[in-house]
Amino acid sequence: MQLIDIHPTFALFFGVLLTERGIELIIARRNERWLKARGGREYGQGLTRIIVLFHILWLAGFFLEAWVIDARPQVSPIFPFLALAVLQAGRYWCIASLGRHWNTKVIVIPDAPLQRRGPYRWLRHPNYWIVRAEMFAYPLLFGCWRTALIGGVVNLVLLHFRIRQEEEALRYGS
Repeated sequence: MQLIDIHPTFALFFGVLLTERGIELIIARRNERWLKARGGREYGQGLTRIIVLFHILWLAGFFLEAWVIDARPQVSPIFPFLALAVLQAGRYWCIASLGRHWNTKVIVIPDAPLQRRGPYRWLRHPNYWIVRAEMFAYPLLFGCWRTALIGGVVNLVLLHFRIRQEEEALRYGS
C-alpha cells in the first residue's frame, strides 16, 4: 500500500518539473554571485520573497489537487511532456541569451548594456510569457483546473508588478 497514490504519468511529470526548477535555482545562485561580484544591485527583495512563496504554494497546490482528483493526462500522455519540453526549451533559450545576467531575482549591474540577444530581440521579458503559459497549461493538462485558474490569475498579478519593478531597475541601473 502506497502512502500517496498518484498517477504514474503525473508523478513523472511533476518530478521532472521539480528537477528543472532545482536546476534553475542552481543557475540563479551562480549568476547572483557573479552579478554581485561585479557591483550588481538587487531590487525588490520583498516582491521576490512573495513570488518564491507563490511558486512553492502553486507547486504544492498542483500536487495536492492532482492527488485529490487522481489527476491523469487529459490528452495523450506524451503531450504534457512535449509541452514541458517546448516551454523549457524557451526558458533555457532566455537563460542562454542573458547568460550570467539571467536570474530569478532582479539584479542589475550599473551601466551594463541591455541584453538584446535571442528572444529579447523581439520581446520584452520573454521568460515571463513562458511562466504565464506554464501556470495555466501544466495543471490543465492534468485536469487541475483550480490550480490553473487560481495560480494563473495570481501569477498574472505578480508578474504585472515584477515587470514594472524590472523596468524601473533597468532604468536606474543604466
